[in-house]
Amino acid sequence: MRDHPELSVVVPMYDEEEVLPIFFERMHPLLDGLGITYELLVVDDGSRDKTAELLLAAAEDWPQLRVVRLLRNSGHQAAQSAGFRRARGQYVVTIDADLQDPPEVIAEFLQAVNEQDVDVVYGVRSDRSSDSWAKRTSARLYYRLMCRLVGKDIPFDAADFRLVTRRVVDAVNALPDDGRVFRLVIPWLGFPSAEVRYVRAERAAGTTKYNFSKMLRLAFDSVTAFSAAPLRLATWLGLLGGAMSGLFVVGALVIKLTGRSIPGWTSTVLAVSVIGAIQLLCLGLLGEYVARLFQSSQRRPQFLVGYDSLGDHGHQEPLHHKAPSDR
Repeated sequence: MRDHPELSVVVPMYDEEEVLPIFFERMHPLLDGLGITYELLVVDDGSRDKTAELLLAAAEDWPQLRVVRLLRNSGHQAAQSAGFRRARGQYVVTIDADLQDPPEVIAEFLQAVNEQDVDVVYGVRSDRSSDSWAKRTSARLYYRLMCRLVGKDIPFDAADFRLVTRRVVDAVNALPDDGRVFRLVIPWLGFPSAEVRYVRAERAAGTTKYNFSKMLRLAFDSVTAFSAAPLRLATWLGLLGGAMSGLFVVGALVIKLTGRSIPGWTSTVLAVSVIGAIQLLCLGLLGEYVARLFQSSQRRPQFLVGYDSLGDHGHQEPLHHKAPSDR
């Protein structure tokens, strides 16, 4: 295992003790049957249950299983960053532990990357019937918005199940971006790519750890990390507020000059409410960008690696990646 394997499979995990037995049962024979050298690099993102214990116990009988533990829960994207920095394979596949993305598709990834001479193979969900209507709708809106803001063709229904070559891994690791969103960063790099379609399954066991607030945070990070459009939106809202204020002033003067002015509070409340709402929205948007600049200036590590079952032999990466922590 000291030599660099051909394939690294990176799996971020957080409190996945219920799904681990099923995950091992499907992943072990699958990877052994690929006919290439590999490492299964599991990044334990500060789990509070028995995930770490089960992983370390399994690693005793599975030499290719490599366990990297983060000192604290740092978020899904940070765990992927840790996996990218620690992975040694010429090909790197990222997949979640819930088995909604079938690991059997990895063989199709390898076939596509060799036959089509590409650097990225996206796993694209051809059927999302296992997801709720709300999740399918929000995902559709997210990808449409990202395509407009990023200015790149973002594969629809392609999340974090993909294969990339070492060229892509090195390019991503060299980026100075803080708090990167992989599903936007990798298409933005522009490497040749292909798609493999598959049917998304139900979660094998346990409950999702990616709740609505985390999905909303991902969407907001995606927007603010890749586009200044919200700042331009604030400018347009400010102009709109100014125009509306001008109309109120003209209307008030007309009413005053025609002698039809009636003391009241409706127009005052309306004007103050509209202008105040626009101002608060603009301040909030500006504040989000200022917060990102503030966190970037602090240079706090995005994640801290507390343990790597591979050990320090032959591995020169630092124990932390200097980028601000996930909010």
